[in-house]
Amino acid sequence: MPQQRAAVSPTPGSARAGEGPARARGSERSAARRAELIAIGRKLFADTSYDALSMDDIARQADVAKGLIYYYFRSKRGYYLAIVQDSVADLVSSAAGGLELPAADRVHRTIDGYLRYAEHHQAAYRTIVSGGVGFDAEVHAVRDGVRAAIIATIAEGAYGPGDIAPVARMGLLAWVCSVEGATLDWIARPELSRDTMCALLVKTLGGALRAVEELDPAHPAPPPARRDA
Repeated sequence: MPQQRAAVSPTPGSARAGEGPARARGSERSAARRAELIAIGRKLFADTSYDALSMDDIARQADVAKGLIYYYFRSKRGYYLAIVQDSVADLVSSAAGGLELPAADRVHRTIDGYLRYAEHHQAAYRTIVSGGVGFDAEVHAVRDGVRAAIIATIAEGAYGPGDIAPVARMGLLAWVCSVEGATLDWIARPELSRDTMCALLVKTLGGALRAVEELDPAHPAPPPARRDA
C-alpha cells in the first residue's frame, strides 16, 4: 500500500507571503477598470437615452466584452445607476465646498462650483439632470439627493445651520429646479460667460429668498439678498 503523505500545514506567513500585496494590486486594477467603464458610460448615456442603448450597443461602443459589464454592474440598470451616483458625487463635491468662507461668499462659491462642474463635465451633468430612466424610483432618489445637498448648502449660507420651514424649502427647491433648466440651456448655448451666469443666478436666488421672507417672516432674507442693504 502506498505510504500516505502527512498533510503539512503552511507556516503562518509562508505559503501566503505576498498574497496581501497581490490582492491589493488586483483590487486596484479592478477599481480602475470599473472607473474606466463608468467614464465611458457617462458619455454614452449623455448622448443616447437609456432605453435606446442595449447591452450589446454599450459593449460594442465601449470595446469590451458584454460579460465584463455584467461582472462589474450585474445589469444595464446597475451600470446606469453607478454612472449617475458617480456623477452626483463629483457634482456635490464641486458645489458644496468653501466651508471656511463667510455665508454670502459660500453661496456664491456654491453656485459658481455648480456651473463650473456643468461647464467642464457636460455629459455627466446631462446624465444627472435629464438622461435616463424616467420611471425609475432609484434614479429619482439619486437626483433628489443632489437637489437636497444643494438646498442644504444654500440654506445654511442664507439662514445658518438647522432645519428650515416648508415654505423656505419649497422656495429653494423651485430655485434649484430653475437652475437645472437654465444650466442645461447654458451649456448647450454658452452665450453668457460663467461669471455672468453666476451673477444672474445669485440675483434670482435673492428674489427667491425675499419671496420666502414675505410668506414666512421667521426666515428673513440675509442682508446680501435685501434690496435695502
